[in-house]
Amino acid sequence: MPERNSITVAPSRAIGAAMALPALGNLDAYISAVHRMPMLTAQQETELATRLRDNDDVDAARELVLSHLRLVVSIARQYLGYGLPHADLIQEGNLGLMKAVKRFDPTRGVRLVSFAMHWIRAEIHEYVLRNWRLVKLATTKAQRKLFFNLRSNKPDHHTMTTDQVDALAEKLNVRGADVVEMETRMGGHDLALEGYPDDESSFAPIAYLQAPNAEPERVIAERDRSRMQGEGIEQALATLDERSRRIVETRWLHDDSDGGTKTLHELGAEFGVSAERIRQIEAKALQKMKVALADFA
Repeated sequence: MPERNSITVAPSRAIGAAMALPALGNLDAYISAVHRMPMLTAQQETELATRLRDNDDVDAARELVLSHLRLVVSIARQYLGYGLPHADLIQEGNLGLMKAVKRFDPTRGVRLVSFAMHWIRAEIHEYVLRNWRLVKLATTKAQRKLFFNLRSNKPDHHTMTTDQVDALAEKLNVRGADVVEMETRMGGHDLALEGYPDDESSFAPIAYLQAPNAEPERVIAERDRSRMQGEGIEQALATLDERSRRIVETRWLHDDSDGGTKTLHELGAEFGVSAERIRQIEAKALQKMKVALADFA
């Protein structure tokens, strides 16, 4: 896409680079240039369209496009109310014009200007819907119709009354519920998820939409930790002899209902060895379990 302050007619794959119009510096210069392009008579238009259809004549396609660029400028101007750059609207309209030229059949008895209007508007509509909001507002046929007609048919900027909703729904052949829904959607505005860094008092959605306990990394970590504490510990304990397992379970995995943690001296008395020997057995057992847990993980 060209820079915002300049416009070129993007070449269509089907028509080729020969249709490209050189950059003219800025939007005003471009509009002035396209209005100086000569218009075609019905006979000239038919001859050029026939050459394009029968011979894939790129020069003929280029003349058809260039002679109708003023039409794109006129249609694009009708969509300035959506806050999108005029240059971008024209660019998208030019793409629609080139699609129309490619599909135009001169034997139908219809002038290209009438045929191309549909394609130009369709391309601009798609661009507006893609870029007017971060969240797409219109997806169904009824919603698209309302999107491009609601504001121009509202009597004022206030919320529509029931009678006004019913009247507009009947005029556009849509449901009243669709009118109310689209009015609500268009009345809203985009909101930054994380707020603005310079505004310490802002209360952005990230503050109340986040769910720390549902973060994928935390969920996976909690699951792995739970599995390690269950299957992992049991598998590591299985690698120990009966005395070492008894010492580790009593010292580290005790249940308060079993009388609580035992000291090294108490365990020494139980097994008839010194407290130092119990400490050595414990250290060796814990190291062996550490290796087993690493293998499990």
